[in-house]
Amino acid sequence: MDLARAAGVGTATVDRALNGRANVSARSKAAIAAAAERIGYHLPPAAALTAPARPDITLAFVLHKPSQEFYRRFADELNAACADCRTAQVTPDIRFAASQAPDDFADAISAAARAGQAVAATAINHPTLSRLVETLAARGTAVFPLLNDFAGRAGAGYVGMDNLKVGRIAGWMMATQLQRPCRVAICVGGARWHGQGLREAGFRSALRDTGPQIDLADTIVNLETRQVTYEATLNLLERHADLAGIYVAGGGMEGAIAALREARPPGKVALIVNELTAESRAALADRYAIMAIATPLQQLCRALVDRMVAVVQAADKTPPAPLLFEPQLYLPESV
Repeated sequence: MDLARAAGVGTATVDRALNGRANVSARSKAAIAAAAERIGYHLPPAAALTAPARPDITLAFVLHKPSQEFYRRFADELNAACADCRTAQVTPDIRFAASQAPDDFADAISAAARAGQAVAATAINHPTLSRLVETLAARGTAVFPLLNDFAGRAGAGYVGMDNLKVGRIAGWMMATQLQRPCRVAICVGGARWHGQGLREAGFRSALRDTGPQIDLADTIVNLETRQVTYEATLNLLERHADLAGIYVAGGGMEGAIAALREARPPGKVALIVNELTAESRAALADRYAIMAIATPLQQLCRALVDRMVAVVQAADKTPPAPLLFEPQLYLPESV
């Protein structure tokens, strides 16, 4: 019987519980009731079973750039994951850092720690934030770094993709696309985004392995902004007549897309971006981009919420292992 398997008890125990007979422990009743709710099984009135009360937990989240489609979708997926949590009644507290400055991230994370029993955040790498996470950990508040591992040893476990692997995927794709001597460029948000530094390292190593004929221009720091990326892309196109590819390793891809649409025909420059949005989807469809490497947000958010709830409820606060997710790859023919 499906209900017995889901509850982890014998069919005879389920039969006695459903028919209101004796000799069923409170623990077994609770397991059967919880399993019935989980699989959508309607209990008969005679069962008189009730699922164990789910504790009320508030989880706090800090994101940035609320104007960007990716982070708005991130917030939506966090809300959905909290609503669907089976082990607790989770209230999400989602806030956005005022800017990418260390103090603004610190203010947002501090406020989140006052609001929630555990915190998950996107942030840059900076000593101010490392010290803050250490302080919060000493007070019993777990902080989970999202997408970029900024928290150091005091963090509650990184949650995101393997950024070195993401960069190697981009480098392999670029080399596969450009099987000739040419030049490519990479844009990163800045030195404080160590996750993007890992993507750059992976990109470079993959080009060395699979595209030694390709030269890599100086790394462009785009501050994760559309305008800076737009201007930098136009400058690259002007300075390098042989520019054949660009990898935007973080935010700001909209600027590169706009510049290529303005200055080059489709397919002239191979563009690889991160995250699938309306603009990157259109760029793929129009052949201005050759690949988008996307974070599996729904899967990540659900696993994150479950992990945060488990840490809040656990007596042992030992930081768990990182949660790493496989990137979703989108090509022009798949959008």
